[in-house]
This record gives sequence, structure tokens and C-alpha cells, in this order.
Amino acid sequence: MSDVLSRLINVPAKAMNAAEYGADFAREFDRAGGVVWKLERAQHFDEGDLPSYLAMLDGDWDRAMELAEQMRPGFRADNPDRMDFRRIRVVEEPFSPYVRWELALLSMRAEEGENSRVVPVSAVHPYEAEGPVPELVLFNPTLLYEVRYDETGRHTGARKITDPRAVEPCIPVLADLFEKGEELRTYCARMRVA
Repeated sequence: MSDVLSRLINVPAKAMNAAEYGADFAREFDRAGGVVWKLERAQHFDEGDLPSYLAMLDGDWDRAMELAEQMRPGFRADNPDRMDFRRIRVVEEPFSPYVRWELALLSMRAEEGENSRVVPVSAVHPYEAEGPVPELVLFNPTLLYEVRYDETGRHTGARKITDPRAVEPCIPVLADLFEKGEELRTYCARMRVA
């Protein structure tokens, strides 16, 4: 059971570049309902030319947060009432600048309906005998995306896995991690993120 997440990288899947994944994800998102899981493990992602991200990279925290506030309407749209989007954010302490920034944005997302929890990196260690757990989005027992990034953290696409023998066993693992996690806004307040 401890290899259920790490073995996903060897499961047959449909490989998609970033544009193909974006279109496929949008279609699946539009028809999804119920619980949708997201597992984030990496401690840095490259967010390209996103203004808030660029301000954070420039060291201008106040400007980064002002620009993040402008993204808030989109955060609400990302959380339709038909869906319970559950994010599990793995966090290493001390925070990288990216994680501190992302936690502030995720706190805004939580205020707009996202159901997010934080787990320490030690929570996923049992699943990492063969390397870090993959970045995942799981829509249902027959649809999981292993989201791919290059060594700089830039999004490169995804692998679409539709075999229930591979996808379904991931659900109790994600549910257990979520149950063990700390509610994101409580965590951010305790760690004085914003």
C-alpha cells in the first residue's frame, strides 16, 4: 500500500503536453462533481509571467499580495458548488519563498470555497521509497492526472491515467493524508504566513 502513489509513474497513461492537458482538464472540470483531490508536493513551481508571482520573486511582498487579491474572483470560479475541491499541500519548513507566497494565495482560495489542508513532508515519506510522490489531480475512481514539471518547476503537461486498478487505491491514501492535515487557514495563521 505504501507504494500506491509512487507506482503511478509507471502506470500506462496518455501523455499530454501543457496545452493538451489544459484543454482536457477544463473539459473534465466542467462536468466533475463531488470530491476532487489535488496533491501538491514540490516546494517550488515556476508560475511564468503571473504578476503576483513575479512581484514575489522581486521581493515585493506587498505588491505580490495586492496582485493576488485581484485574482480572487477567479478563485471563487474555481470552486463551483457542485464540487468539493480538496487540496493537500505538502510543506517543508522553513518555507521556501515560493511556498510562503503560495500559502498566502491558497488561504485566499480557502476563503473562496477551496477545502485545503497542510501536511508536513514527513506525512508523505511512507509513500516515497522510490522518490517524491507525484503531483496529482484525481477527479474520480477512473480519472487521475499525474501533473508533470521540469527541473525548474515549469509545468510541462500531464499523464492521464484512467485505469481504476491504479486510480481507485489512491483515494483512501489521499483521504488519510487529508484527514491528518491541518486546515490551511488555521495553519497559515499559526505560522504567520500572510
